[in-house]
Amino acid sequence: MSEKKPGNIMVSPSRGVVKEMVMRLKLILRLMGDSRVNFFLKLLPIASLAYMIWPLDLISAIPFVSALDDVALAGLGVYLFMELCPPEVVQEHMKSLTSNLDPGPPAEEIVDAETTDLPPDYKK
Repeated sequence: MSEKKPGNIMVSPSRGVVKEMVMRLKLILRLMGDSRVNFFLKLLPIASLAYMIWPLDLISAIPFVSALDDVALAGLGVYLFMELCPPEVVQEHMKSLTSNLDPGPPAEEIVDAETTDLPPDYKK
């Protein structure tokens, strides 16, 4: 029987997938509220969300593909929005969001040692 090798899924060691998604959502909301981001650019995530809840689909003949095109277009809209925003604004908001995630230096040094229990009548 062949051994199964792990996939190449990359997960940040400091954050999980859910935390990463929450951080992206917060970043999008911050960018939407920032006046330095072009108004027409802010229409991308709004249009993506509107398309997801719109009752008509571009591809409705194939059952499972109609749900996938909603997700794909929403992802594309969010990706384009974040890529087209001014990089300095995105970096500023990312720095603000991740500033409290840094663990910092450890509180105390950990020493690897062994212990020995002494009998109750032991005297030095």
